[in-house]
Amino acid sequence: MTQLITKSAKELNKLFLSKELSAKEITEAFFSHIEQVDPKIDALNLVTKDLAYGQAEELDRKIASGEKLGPLAGVPIVVKDILCVQGLPATCSSRILENFVAPYESTATAKLWDAGAICLAKSNLDEFAMGSSTENSAFKTTKNPWNLNMVPGGSSGGSAAAVASLEAPVSLGTDTGGSVKQPAGLCGVIGLKPTYGRVSRYGLIAFASSLDQIGPFSRTVYDLALVLQHISGYDPKDSTSINIDVPNYINLKPDAIKGKKIGLIKELMGDGIQKEVKSSVEDSAKVLKDLGAEVVEVSMPKIKYGVPVYYIIATAEASSNLARYDGVKYGFRAGGVEDILSLYTKTREEGFGQEVKRRIMLGTFVLSSGYYDAYYKKAQQVRRLVTQEFLNSFEHVDLLLSPISPTTAFAIGSKIEDPLAMYLADIATIPPNLAGLPAISLPCGFDSKGLPIGLQLIAPALGEELLLNVAHAFELKSKDMNKVPELAMA
Repeated sequence: MTQLITKSAKELNKLFLSKELSAKEITEAFFSHIEQVDPKIDALNLVTKDLAYGQAEELDRKIASGEKLGPLAGVPIVVKDILCVQGLPATCSSRILENFVAPYESTATAKLWDAGAICLAKSNLDEFAMGSSTENSAFKTTKNPWNLNMVPGGSSGGSAAAVASLEAPVSLGTDTGGSVKQPAGLCGVIGLKPTYGRVSRYGLIAFASSLDQIGPFSRTVYDLALVLQHISGYDPKDSTSINIDVPNYINLKPDAIKGKKIGLIKELMGDGIQKEVKSSVEDSAKVLKDLGAEVVEVSMPKIKYGVPVYYIIATAEASSNLARYDGVKYGFRAGGVEDILSLYTKTREEGFGQEVKRRIMLGTFVLSSGYYDAYYKKAQQVRRLVTQEFLNSFEHVDLLLSPISPTTAFAIGSKIEDPLAMYLADIATIPPNLAGLPAISLPCGFDSKGLPIGLQLIAPALGEELLLNVAHAFELKSKDMNKVPELAMA
């Protein structure tokens, strides 16, 4: 079994299509591993055995009857518990949706099931994707598989930890301000946030609608490209979906890195960056040079405004999106109320966690009369300046390079009472999200405590193909891309 769970999605698909293993056997192996490992990590909110075995049985029937199946057939996957899978709970790791069952399927997951992927579980997250450590979940705190005393990052910490601990070869997360990239970096796996609109948001329970995107986690670049290939594309159900053909992401061309110019962002390599993180990113820049790229320093002074701008815009949108949770139509409803106003207030008081309440209050404040122009309107203006700075930079370079996080994973509980310190953990991942740009997180080393270090590559809009090709070239040269924590092999 240990040998099977270490296989990539590509390898598992090959074993299934060649009939060396049935879909049921693959599913059983991963469920057995989950039973052993997940009680230590708490990556998963719900293990979906009935759905998974039903999907596996259908796949085994199809292959026995000679039906042609694709490159995701037989591949197990974990889905962040903020995406709707019809008939399953969609809790957002919040008490207010604890008993909510999704009445419809998200476009991204529907595409995966149509391609033959198998749903193993729904993963834990910071409540409504609000957090950088997965400590804000109403149900459990997910641990980092490399050190159980450390956070896995957030908000998609459960999805990242599940892949790092071999509970699945691939998973889906969502990224609003870095919630795929940052936990990928802290857990030593690969994570990609696509261009805004490249992947449909239909069926993604909203946090901040102008920022949210669905993205994959994996342990190999090919597997990442494979999942992205299937979830990308135009969707008439999503008004922000881009109606542009999807390139062949899985046709990886590592030689595409030759002659490319990569800009190392000066402002993200200065004060506050852990020494080992800075050193690993600089070493990675040398690897990229050896592979044929030119690496130059790029100054982006407006990037420092990313965090404050994000926490005005994102909280404003959250206050609007979360207004629907009032105890009337669905979700948690407080008891012992006397009128409609007390129903609203008591339901939201008891149903939402501290961080969600903090962001709703902040967002309501910046949208309120007398403050809208001073905060929200100004933040949108500065967002445009940050976006323009990226556009200007891409006139001179093909990709941008930075750390994923200023530090490696921090201790559980060390920042939960200091939200500002927690927010600054996303200083490198927020700016490309404000501009709607694609970015990838790659493992690039380890610190003295054995914790992973993440590298961020940012591309112009719809530049996922270049990102994947450069990441694949880096993967072929790197010694740290496919390492697995000891806990996962126990």
